[in-house]
Amino acid sequence: MPRTDPMPEKAAITQQRTHEQKLDQLAEVAVKVGLGLQPGQELLMTASIDALPLARRITEHAYRAGAALVTTLFTDEESALMRYRFAPGESFDRAAAWLYDGMAAAFKSGTARLAIAGGNPMLLSQQDPEKVSRANRALSQAYRPALELITRHQINWTIVAGATPAWAAAVFPGDAPDAALAKLWDAIFEASRIHTTDPVSAWKAHDADLRRRAARLNEKRYAALQYRGPGTDFRLGLPQDHLWLGGGSHAQNGFYCIPNLPTEEIFSMPHKDRADGTVTATKPLSHQGTMIEGIQVRFERGRIVEARATRGQEVLQKLIETDEGARRLGEVALVPHSSPIARSGIVFSNTLFDENAASHIALGQAYASCLRGGEKLTPDELAAKGANQSLIHVDWMIGSDRLDIDGVTASGSAEPLMRHGEWA
Repeated sequence: MPRTDPMPEKAAITQQRTHEQKLDQLAEVAVKVGLGLQPGQELLMTASIDALPLARRITEHAYRAGAALVTTLFTDEESALMRYRFAPGESFDRAAAWLYDGMAAAFKSGTARLAIAGGNPMLLSQQDPEKVSRANRALSQAYRPALELITRHQINWTIVAGATPAWAAAVFPGDAPDAALAKLWDAIFEASRIHTTDPVSAWKAHDADLRRRAARLNEKRYAALQYRGPGTDFRLGLPQDHLWLGGGSHAQNGFYCIPNLPTEEIFSMPHKDRADGTVTATKPLSHQGTMIEGIQVRFERGRIVEARATRGQEVLQKLIETDEGARRLGEVALVPHSSPIARSGIVFSNTLFDENAASHIALGQAYASCLRGGEKLTPDELAAKGANQSLIHVDWMIGSDRLDIDGVTASGSAEPLMRHGEWA
């Protein structure tokens, strides 16, 4: 008998799907796998008006899954720009606190949270950095009560991406608008495992692989990580009770979710006072509608003492001046250079994707779930164990095929953890 090769069959099946069918599968994965929405639970979703088709699909699948109520808050990028063009100066110290108080109240009552990412990474690049900084600070302060419920993993939540014309133009500037949008959607479907024959099953298998990797790191109980690569010579201490997480986990409400779709990372909490050395970014950072490139910072005893960028220097400086915690680290994540997103060769200029193409660190707020029993600790107790607190949480990428990482044991011996960007 001739040999049967399943790969052409798989390719044929995925190629036969229409864009609408793939969009529907992405929505199904977001609700069933990412969010883990439960019957009777409410859902609060945020999205741009460009993401309306995906938002509607998610709404349908949420109700089919038994959602009691789906509430969606839409944003409009053109309206956001009007603020910078026409609003009085005092506007940039204001945020809709009443709205974010309502979101916090919803989360406290058990409402699930879903965000559709996909904004224009260059939206505010031509605006006054001072105004951008003030607006971001006001927003961060207003959102803090709701964000704390997320960082403590009190509810099930997830983020999924939807392609938009402006985002597509930034990623594929040499293509016609329709072609760029189609290419970005295809890249999103590929990274989100929608091109597989059974996306839900594919995600469950991938989730299990990530959790196994995290479990092995937790067995090691490393005291620190040592990074070496071009422009990087950096030692990062880990709290004694740190936990590595990967894939999904149970929120405090008991519901299982995978917070980011896609995800390729194994992440944990660094000790806020134990970062020393120089780190150089390997990808640009898209932050709140502005681009920061060529980031290099130097840490002493956990705190940034020097920071520079080849582009967006003023924005970077304003970012780390948000509060004291903005100069310290709240997350460390390991991602192999061979991850599907890295292999695509695409710089998405979107943290949801770019952070899953390279190992990274995050300035600002730490996740309490990355400490044993951390969700039950007070802010002071978390800080005493090394958890950072801040109004911000900003990931930036430092991994590449030229980065080596060692795990340092409590006795001081070093073990190869990653070599040339791959698991050792």
